[in-house]
Amino acid sequence: MLVVEDEPHICDLIRLYLTREGFGVEVRHDGAAGLEAARALAPVAIVLDIRLPGLDGRDVVRALRAGDDWTPVLFVTARDDEVDRILGLELGADDYLVKPFSPRELVARLRAVLRRAGHQADRPASRLLRAGAVELDLDRRLVRAGGEAVALTATEFDLLAALLTRPGLVFTRERLLSQVWGYQAAAGTRTVDVHVAQVRAKLGAASPIRTVRGVGYTADG
Repeated sequence: MLVVEDEPHICDLIRLYLTREGFGVEVRHDGAAGLEAARALAPVAIVLDIRLPGLDGRDVVRALRAGDDWTPVLFVTARDDEVDRILGLELGADDYLVKPFSPRELVARLRAVLRRAGHQADRPASRLLRAGAVELDLDRRLVRAGGEAVALTATEFDLLAALLTRPGLVFTRERLLSQVWGYQAAAGTRTVDVHVAQVRAKLGAASPIRTVRGVGYTADG
């Protein structure tokens, strides 16, 4: 596990709890060092502060994704940085926590992200899902749209899979938040909207996701 955080007391707390949970932890205190470590160490996941000296967390994620590195990223952000949080999700972060946060919640969020990235989520009997020109291979975690491969984060993949598993069913944002992210609506349904927008953008005209005004989302079969 890689932790990139410039506040020593937060760093020490995160390291302590992750070590207790059995994770090996590497710590870096600025964005450039964090990016270098992410590339050199290939961590299972990254806990990444948005506001870092020099290269900030958004730039780190942007550089990783541009290099086709889809290591799960959990952003840590200040309470008033909603714009940064949304931009971070748009860049490909998997989840975020707002300071101050409970270390236990951090561990729970990381485990949820790792479950998604590790393909351990509950799956339907069919291993291949199709909706129009979109095809999901659940075993290999591959997505194609119009025959072309599409790169999705682990969270984006599981969001699309949840919708395509039951085409035509309208999912509330709260239900998607619980099913895909593994926590309740108090965490903020804006997260769902941002990820849906990202999936749609990546799939382009082939996207089967429809908005049901005032309710949530559904996918055409």
